[in-house]
Amino acid sequence: MIDRAAAVRPARRLLLPEVRWALAALVLFLAGLAADLGGGPAWLYWALYLGCYAAGGWEPLLAGLRALRERMLDVDLLMVVAAVGAAAIGQVLDGGLLIVIFATSGALEAVATQRTADSVRSLLDLTGEADSYEVGDEFVVRPGERIGGDGVVLDGASEVDQSSITGESMPVPKAVGDEVFAGTLNGTGVLRVRVTRDSSDTVLARIVAMVEEASATKAKTQLFIEKIEQRYSVGVVVATLALFLVPLVFGAGLQETLLRAMTFMIVASPCAVVLATMPPLLSAIANAGRHGVLVKSAVVLERLGTTERVAFDKTGTLTEGSPRVVEVRPLGMSEKDVLRLAAGAEQASEHPLGRAIVAAADRVPPARDFRAEPGRGVHAVVDGRQVFVGRDDGEAVREAEADGRTAVLVRVDGEPAGVLGLADRVRPDARAAVTALSWASPVLLTGDNPRAAARVADEVGITDVRAGLLPQDKVAAVRELGERVLLVGDGVNDAPALAAANTGIAMGRAGSDLALETADAVVVRDELTAIPAVVALARRARRLVLANLAIAGGFIVGLVLWDLFGELPLPLGVAGHEGSTVLVALNGLRLLREKAWRG
Repeated sequence: MIDRAAAVRPARRLLLPEVRWALAALVLFLAGLAADLGGGPAWLYWALYLGCYAAGGWEPLLAGLRALRERMLDVDLLMVVAAVGAAAIGQVLDGGLLIVIFATSGALEAVATQRTADSVRSLLDLTGEADSYEVGDEFVVRPGERIGGDGVVLDGASEVDQSSITGESMPVPKAVGDEVFAGTLNGTGVLRVRVTRDSSDTVLARIVAMVEEASATKAKTQLFIEKIEQRYSVGVVVATLALFLVPLVFGAGLQETLLRAMTFMIVASPCAVVLATMPPLLSAIANAGRHGVLVKSAVVLERLGTTERVAFDKTGTLTEGSPRVVEVRPLGMSEKDVLRLAAGAEQASEHPLGRAIVAAADRVPPARDFRAEPGRGVHAVVDGRQVFVGRDDGEAVREAEADGRTAVLVRVDGEPAGVLGLADRVRPDARAAVTALSWASPVLLTGDNPRAAARVADEVGITDVRAGLLPQDKVAAVRELGERVLLVGDGVNDAPALAAANTGIAMGRAGSDLALETADAVVVRDELTAIPAVVALARRARRLVLANLAIAGGFIVGLVLWDLFGELPLPLGVAGHEGSTVLVALNGLRLLREKAWRG
């Protein structure tokens, strides 16, 4: 099947204003160069070069003047002034080259940002969208249907699988007055729901809005650079004026002095340093988004790259929320018969626990007179006997639940016949994810009892287990682990710890409202192996930022020294400085490749 949206994205990126103006500047520059080198009239190639100046320089000039009005010296303004200065001394070609390369650098950053937005929008195809209901509308949800809007139950009773919202592994009973969420799956009952939240405020809309803001955020390194950029730019202006005025006082020629000063301004401007950080970070965010990890900001990505410890929640995180029968406790009947009769009664049920019971039985006998009591259990006649499977408060049930399992009672002809213990299934990729993060000494933090926690920890390969934690205890545990802790969780109970951790990642196609507010990233596709992958990608982005800063700094120092103590030709200064700007931008875009995700 052809992804038409993916097919039109490259064309849409060409429509970005930064790309259009950069292309216009390039075309005008090439036309002017052809006229210049081809012996055309001076007025023609000058007009084409000046058109290049206008196309590629008007936007940075406007931005620079706005910044100057706020008493800030913008590096964009320095570039335009340097280009105009080159033209003033007859070096219009060199100034045009400066404008073209500077405009190209801005276009590359805009494309990287747009790719991030495209990745976010493409993830909507994975999750779907809630029906367009308005606040106050009422609708009926039938058994097995997805709920079309956030609202409150007006009539009916059922169980709702809301793991996609809260991360709860077992269906939650719903009755009149209870809240339900868009995108959750109704069980066996019929519900009439009144909408209490507009569809534009759905969880999906919040996810998209949060991640689209990533391109507008600045990582700590970027913010630091912008702080020094202001002082540095002032220093460049002062040094440029000194290089121009002092030699004139001692009788130096005007054109030679102005040329050296303009060359200095160009090669000393921190364009490459400014562009050293955001392209790698934005490219990594876009790559992660393509693979189902929504990283909220460049700040988050930078923090991910500094992770030293990793902590996991259990239910809904290391486990997938698909229950299975793990224990049968007979009460006067064999295990096989208890499971067989229970499966017979549940075979017509759409409840996840019922499906798990049917899947666990070797043989499922036919049943008749099936009747479901939403929120309580099912009744049926199996092999001529009255069978009930459902919730109960008996001692045997409490014992099974004490082991960290969901327990249901099986009654045959009104008498207890056995208890079935069901538990979450550990995600198939959980052990691989934990193994890949072994360097970060993974920890299991859970509110479950120690035996249940130890069972899951043993399956996935975690040796440090901290069980029986209330939400505030999880916060304390996260803080005890150190400053650079990554917590992976899924729901409301994890929200305080997600906020306390250096970085928090929420599992699930959609998290609870609170989890979405506090988590720094969301794993949309429920793939645990995406977590070590995105951490590795963030670490690579961090290394690439440092490499870019070294490249940019090296070029600036080398070119400045050449200009101060030698004879640096202006064209070579433009090519060297702006070439380094393009180099670091392209170097950052390497993280868009599939290879960067796979390591």
